[in-house]
Amino acid sequence: MQKFSTAVIALALGLSILTAQAADSDTQCSTVKLADPGWSDIASTNAITRLLLESLGYQVKIDSLAVPIIYGGLKDGRVDAFLGNWMPAQQGFHDKFIATGDVKQLSRNLEGTQFTLAVPDYVWNAGIKDFADLQKHAEQFDKKLYGIGSGAPANLSLKEIIDKNEFNLGQWKLIESSEQAMLAQVDRAVKKNQFITFLGWTPHPMNVKLKMHYLTGGEKWFGSKGEVFTLVRNGYPQACPNAAKLLGNLAFTLDMENAIMAEVVDKKVSFDQAAKAWVKAHPQVLEAWLAGVSSKAGGDALEAVKAKL
Repeated sequence: MQKFSTAVIALALGLSILTAQAADSDTQCSTVKLADPGWSDIASTNAITRLLLESLGYQVKIDSLAVPIIYGGLKDGRVDAFLGNWMPAQQGFHDKFIATGDVKQLSRNLEGTQFTLAVPDYVWNAGIKDFADLQKHAEQFDKKLYGIGSGAPANLSLKEIIDKNEFNLGQWKLIESSEQAMLAQVDRAVKKNQFITFLGWTPHPMNVKLKMHYLTGGEKWFGSKGEVFTLVRNGYPQACPNAAKLLGNLAFTLDMENAIMAEVVDKKVSFDQAAKAWVKAHPQVLEAWLAGVSSKAGGDALEAVKAKL
């Protein structure tokens, strides 16, 4: 009887430990922590991800963080996932965090991207079509390169170009600001027909709103055509396999992201509203996104998402 009682107690203790572990895991996975560096394209993909996760019963927390802080957060476990690993523009961060095993690259979510210096069409027509053409018109450009937020990988590449006097740009200055502030500066220059060069990328509504061209010559730093990957903190797929499965399934297209961003700009709606409208109009994408995924409670994922649409 004593042996039986001891065995029962041991079993009960074991079950209680397993239950606690399950509860810890449930607490850990119930809120998915995403990051937004202030880019419209990531705001679009985060909005889609939020829609799906919340429809499945998860909570979603999106923090606005600079890119270096996002990578540090992934390494330290303060961020669960980041859908904005632009390559090769973020090669330095890849080498420092992903190649070392501190952060896991989960899946590719977009391909065919472009990210480099751009100019308005009248500047292009004046003969500025390559990085090497900029210095020839230095005074017209006021020796300024307009970038995005401080710490962004593309800015770091431009700083390296200046520091190493590549293309004879050693005397130029990088102007760092938010995406919105940079584009506002571009708008002002275009209205006055002034020379300006700035960081451009696709997908983004700037490609529709502006008559613009991408400069050649910067492939060493920006590549020609790029890809975007989804990153997660180490151990996340093991700790939260269902949420991680969804994140790994998510794949987007240039047309999809451009359409969502254009909806935000043209109709002055939120990214969440634009994303929901796009998914509602294209429900065929859900099957691939939700393959092998259940609701948080274990129910049918497709039914749960469609019920929220």
